[in-house]
Amino acid sequence: MNPYVGGRTALVTGGGSGLGAAIAGALVEAGARVIVVGRDEQKLTAVAAKHGGAVRVAVADVATPLSVAGLAAELADEDISILVNNAGIPGPVAALTDIEPDEWDEVFAVNVRGVYLMCREFVPGMVAAGRGDVINLASVSGKRPLARRTPYCASKMAVIGLTTTLAAEVGPLGVSVNSLSPGPVDSARMHRNFRLEAERTGTNYEQAEQAFVSRAALGRMVTEQEVASSVLAMLAMPGLCAADIDLSAGMVAR
Repeated sequence: MNPYVGGRTALVTGGGSGLGAAIAGALVEAGARVIVVGRDEQKLTAVAAKHGGAVRVAVADVATPLSVAGLAAELADEDISILVNNAGIPGPVAALTDIEPDEWDEVFAVNVRGVYLMCREFVPGMVAAGRGDVINLASVSGKRPLARRTPYCASKMAVIGLTTTLAAEVGPLGVSVNSLSPGPVDSARMHRNFRLEAERTGTNYEQAEQAFVSRAALGRMVTEQEVASSVLAMLAMPGLCAADIDLSAGMVAR
């Protein structure tokens, strides 16, 4: 059992698939009780079924204040000391001048307001207990140009800003707040992006993928399991606070 995670209760948003499911699984293996949150109960239930009684399912829309408040009321019996804000959407792939205001607002509602609302509801319990960890999933796309993805990139930079400021507020009270910025993750989302980029540039899928991953020192994307392992590693560093950790296979170098 992981001494930094075992016996604790973790809440993971966007836990029904992809990174959220991988993170939930890694936390369970490390000995945590995990609550997976999302909008699709069927997907959440499928994740929970893989881990037996170690995973609880809770349905909520992180972008909606009433839904998040209802989630907090539903989980009032839980001693949540780990919050992983993973829920996010990729948004449109288009030039800024072709993006509609509703599309922009949708991305920020999930990717930024969702993090704010979840922290607003669940961080006070950690402060009251004098301990806790919040990990917000940002992205290297918040720190480097990514053409035709302006709302996504802007939202992820906003998550980093939210993280550092909240850390300054609650760090002195015993709660560590950090962000994890993956590079492109080998997933259905990235495969979609490569298809769209190939259509836009008149190339094929393989060329679009290679043009993207060639920017990384390792010449590849990272995996969902690598991201999940990074969450555990961050939890194993008690002195880590107000940090943004790059996991990009060398796509971002600072």
